[in-house]
Amino acid sequence: MATRWVDWSKTTRSKDYRGSGSFATFLIIGPTCFFLGILFASFPYDFPLLWTSDPVSPSYYDQLEIHIRFMHGAPPLIARMLNIIVFLGFLGFFTKLFRPSEANLLFDGASLVLYVIGAGVYIANIVKGMRAVSAGVWDAPEGGQTVHTGPVSGTVVLGREDSLKVLSASNTILALILVGVLVLQAGQWYAEIKD
Repeated sequence: MATRWVDWSKTTRSKDYRGSGSFATFLIIGPTCFFLGILFASFPYDFPLLWTSDPVSPSYYDQLEIHIRFMHGAPPLIARMLNIIVFLGFLGFFTKLFRPSEANLLFDGASLVLYVIGAGVYIANIVKGMRAVSAGVWDAPEGGQTVHTGPVSGTVVLGREDSLKVLSASNTILALILVGVLVLQAGQWYAEIKD
């Protein structure tokens, strides 16, 4: 069964080996670095919420909400370009994992798992958090839970500050996942050099 999917005869010297010097690797590393750059641009907003013990002023949360609303309210072209870039990363993985060698199976398979987890974090936490901020679910009076109807409906359990901290933590988790993808790709390159 496993021999049907993996080409065990491929080595790093095989003609059809798709290693770290292939275009498919560029299709993986390019989108990963692009999204790390986007997350790095959000790091100044995330830093006071996660990495300092200094109290955060309410005006900072207002500024962060304005930033998130601006990012989420970007023209649809921006969202489509982001989706295309994510797809290019998946295309690179599927290219490298078509009749893979053992090295492709180990390094690129693990990288693909991390990339899928990163896409899940992005969709489940970051996009959902941006929608909640843009919908203004915290504009109700203080105290208790808020029931909101609209694009994001239901009961809001977390307050504004906690939700913004979760969004910042999700950015950090996604950045660590993407760094893991780069480390695995660099590991494949190092293994090829050593081989």
